[in-house]
Amino acid sequence: MVKRIGSSIRKTRHKYRKSFREKGKLSLNAFFQSFDAGQKVCLKTNPSIQKGRFHPRFHGKIGVIKEKIGRCYLVSVRDKGKEKLLQVHPVHLKAI
Repeated sequence: MVKRIGSSIRKTRHKYRKSFREKGKLSLNAFFQSFDAGQKVCLKTNPSIQKGRFHPRFHGKIGVIKEKIGRCYLVSVRDKGKEKLLQVHPVHLKAI
């Protein structure tokens, strides 16, 4: 059996990099933003926050909010012909 090397954020140095205008402290509006069920959102990982992060495969995809679970949201994403459910913190979501 082949042993897996690295974690799920392996090889994402350039994918998760912020532009120089976005660097600095996180805005509280992004942290406390709220979404309604059925709303479309874009999945964009904020590299400065590790909690509620999703797999890099879904970075830049469009999803639909299903429900709220604690501080996070349950997001439905289409991946390779299947519907997948991700539990994502609102910092990593952007309304469309």
